[in-house]
Amino acid sequence: MTPDQLSAAIVAALQSLVDDSSLTLSDGVPASVRVERPKVKEHGDYATNVAMQLAKKAGRPPREIAELLADRLSGFDGVASAEVAGPGFLNIKVAAGAQGDIARQVLEAGESYGRATEPTGRRINLEFISANPTGPLHLGHTRWAAVGDALSRVLRAAGNDVTNEFYINDRGSQMDKFGASLRARALGEEPPEDGYHGTYVADLAARVVAAHPGILELPEDEQLLAFREEGYAMQLAEHRSELEEFRTVFDVWFSERSLHESDAVERGLKRLREQGRLFESGGATWMRTTDFGDDKDRVLVRSNGELTYFASDTAYYVNKRERGYDQCLYLLGADHHGYVGRLSAMAACVGDTPGEHIEILIGQLVKILSNGQELKLSKRAGTIVSLRELIDLIGVDALRYTLIRYPADSPLTLDVAEMTRKSNDNPVYYVQYAHARLASIVRNAADLGLTPDLDAFDPAQLSTEREGELLRSLADFPRVVAQAAELREPHRVARYLEDTASAFHKFYDTCRVLPQGDEEAGAVHRARLVLVAATRQVVANGLAMLGVSAPDRM
Repeated sequence: MTPDQLSAAIVAALQSLVDDSSLTLSDGVPASVRVERPKVKEHGDYATNVAMQLAKKAGRPPREIAELLADRLSGFDGVASAEVAGPGFLNIKVAAGAQGDIARQVLEAGESYGRATEPTGRRINLEFISANPTGPLHLGHTRWAAVGDALSRVLRAAGNDVTNEFYINDRGSQMDKFGASLRARALGEEPPEDGYHGTYVADLAARVVAAHPGILELPEDEQLLAFREEGYAMQLAEHRSELEEFRTVFDVWFSERSLHESDAVERGLKRLREQGRLFESGGATWMRTTDFGDDKDRVLVRSNGELTYFASDTAYYVNKRERGYDQCLYLLGADHHGYVGRLSAMAACVGDTPGEHIEILIGQLVKILSNGQELKLSKRAGTIVSLRELIDLIGVDALRYTLIRYPADSPLTLDVAEMTRKSNDNPVYYVQYAHARLASIVRNAADLGLTPDLDAFDPAQLSTEREGELLRSLADFPRVVAQAAELREPHRVARYLEDTASAFHKFYDTCRVLPQGDEEAGAVHRARLVLVAATRQVVANGLAMLGVSAPDRM
């Protein structure tokens, strides 16, 4: 019996109480009831405070409602006991057979266990990274590449239709400076002072010349354009390749240029005018974002006719909504904190509802230490630490997992030695080792002629305390995934996996799974083998949601 199944049983019990007039609820029976694992194991397998929540609607003391519920639940299959505690808490123990049957449910569901059974019908556009194609992806991008991709996987698991979108900042003066920097390096000269000075610039310039040997024979203005465009294409290709290696795949690569080459900006301005949100002042065109809580109104078109970056932001948002997305979800860096108010106000100006149609998440900075020294980042100063270097230094699994397992709004200081240490003190190693150990047990069982056989599975055999703890952990997985999606916190999946790995190791230390010597395999061995296989499936499913591999051997 999973928490969701127990919740459904409690709702059914409440409905039966209402149907036979034992209980009256002014707003009717709730659609679901929250059940939790109690902090004190002796209190039972699960607990709920639903009686306290319904007391006002029922016009009765919560303890009376809890007593009615306890009596009614005692007749439900899978419920061993229900006891009232304190002012109206209900502590519930699940029958061994019902609890053990969770292992069967996991194996029957396989890779789909933990995922929503029905789609939400909601289309979400998830934008993250949004890097300039003028240099390598760096550590800040790396954190969002891991967290954004994990969030996408979790949102999809929760039943949402999600599009990962990379916004290419390929318009503006930085592109011209990039082209000038490449040309200067190709000529053996220093880049402009306000250009790009990283060592990657010389390497990229040499690649451009190798691909187009006659480029330096072109007129200067044509050289600048050619270096800019060829360098842009090569740098963007590197972004794609490195992100794919990092297991972060984007469905859409959206060019800022395309907004201005189409009529997207004009359509955005037209919509704002129709909403009555534009005004002219000082020869410039402004948007009345202060009508919706922004600290000041925003310029869209300067007095000289130039469009601002915010005009592009607005046109891009309108474009997303026109493409049929119900919600636009932005993952932005710490230096974009001011965007929360202005983007929310912008969405309101075009007639949308902030929080419903647009949501902005802000991530904090991350530092990585190596031998006690911080790895510095500076694209223009030439001391950049790129995604490529981080992958080579730390590895995809360790880097992704470590960046994902912390709340994105928490600043991070990480150490290379700790992330790559092969010990149980390293969370990613601990979880992956649990999966490898589970896989090893299944292999050893096969050598004995045993397989996780559901036809011979007796769930009532899984009745010890350690077996119960592990089963309850497996039962929690779908709810953890749903909460991670709802709260936009994929780190919850990582922390869940660590808790489940701990529950497994404790189980394995006290419960012998396979027969020894000449011992015949009994019902308890077969039941525990099913539990092991189910645990392996859940750990693999959880790691997949983080984009981390689940090794069979370590």
